[in-house]
Amino acid sequence: MALTRGQRAGWGLADMGIVVFVMVKQLLVLDFLTNYLGVPVHIAGFVTTGILIFDIITDPLIGYFSDRTQSRFGRRAPWIAVGAVVLVAGMVGMFAAPAAPEAGAWVGPVTWLDGFFILATIGFTMAAIPYSATAGEMTQDPAERSRMLAWRMVFASLGILIGGGLVPLLAGGTREGHLSAMLMMAPVVLLSIWASLYFTRNAPRVSAATSLTPARMVRLVVSNRPFIVLVILYGLLSLAIAQITAGLPFAARYLVSDGASSPAGMAGIAGGLPILTLLFAPFVLGAMGSQPLWAMLSIRLSKLTAIVLGVAFYGCVLFGLWLALPSENLAIMMGLMGLAGVANGAYQAIPWAMYPDLMDVTRAQSGEAIEGGFSAVWLFGQKVANALAPALLSGVIAARGWRETTQGTTEQTPEALLALQVAMTLVPMGLLLLAILGFLFLYRPLAGQVLARV
Repeated sequence: MALTRGQRAGWGLADMGIVVFVMVKQLLVLDFLTNYLGVPVHIAGFVTTGILIFDIITDPLIGYFSDRTQSRFGRRAPWIAVGAVVLVAGMVGMFAAPAAPEAGAWVGPVTWLDGFFILATIGFTMAAIPYSATAGEMTQDPAERSRMLAWRMVFASLGILIGGGLVPLLAGGTREGHLSAMLMMAPVVLLSIWASLYFTRNAPRVSAATSLTPARMVRLVVSNRPFIVLVILYGLLSLAIAQITAGLPFAARYLVSDGASSPAGMAGIAGGLPILTLLFAPFVLGAMGSQPLWAMLSIRLSKLTAIVLGVAFYGCVLFGLWLALPSENLAIMMGLMGLAGVANGAYQAIPWAMYPDLMDVTRAQSGEAIEGGFSAVWLFGQKVANALAPALLSGVIAARGWRETTQGTTEQTPEALLALQVAMTLVPMGLLLLAILGFLFLYRPLAGQVLARV
């Protein structure tokens, strides 16, 4: 049965709320700890990474339990509905962390934030893993699935714009402002996920719970070798993007400013909006506007060729950013971020269209519907990357003497600023190059054995 346009769009709507949290944890947590709670950057990176590793551990459990759930609403909906509530409660609680009573007394605030961060990640996993699994349940038609994913990309881009552009604007550069921003975001996240469940309530779904043991489920997923290679390569791409994202708030404070070289009128815009918001807006618009391009290239050239082209273009843009930073020309930086958004559109869309094709191979061979297991492993690579990025970034800049503060900004040494520049341009470039080599020399031979067109 073909899906209606409302069902396809409704399915994609949930990702807007999910991605808002992804942006908050990637963009703001490390920055909030270092620049508003006064936590030394290496400790902040360790704390953030530790909690995100905990998030990874919960993925296979939620995937397994959602595959085995039986209810009148299906296997996934109960997890998604409850997970959304847990997620928003944790989001708000994180940024309600009290100020340190005195300089250096950051243990109490960090403990508070950590507790609610763990709660938010549990809610995120409860919602995101079953949600991703529904893409494989609702249809097995590749064309239909591509249309679903196109809607998902539209709403994911809106989530990036809200989480990366609007939230910093609402936060207003203060500790208290971050809490106010989360209170305003809570209904956006909750209602987008719940509305998605409503719009897809009559869509096809697999109601029968799998009887596989966890060990058998893992063996089935791992035996799909091209899928596992794709997970690893997607993880490399995610690590590169997460590295850029984690460093962007720091770059907006210390590496980008509006000077006399910017066009007339730009200073007035910069004076009214945070630089982080101004950098994120063209990034998101570039990602949204590029979706038809990447869809066309995927059809005409193949998904593999399209993702390789997109990743290569991303590397070129990062090299341009390396040359441009530090910059007093905000217009040039906004242009480069727009190009980065175009490249990011390939990362957002194409891998998500590739992995269900491989999931279908295992279902056809085994007869088992274990989309939750595949979804958990698929997001595993992304979550490992998101967990490692704060530690990697903070380790690089801490080694060069980065200074924490509770005032938003403080003076940094030239060595620390150079380390930041390297960490968010040249390091991701190297990761993207590794991913390209992996796609060409590892993934292509394996996928060609099981898929008709690679």
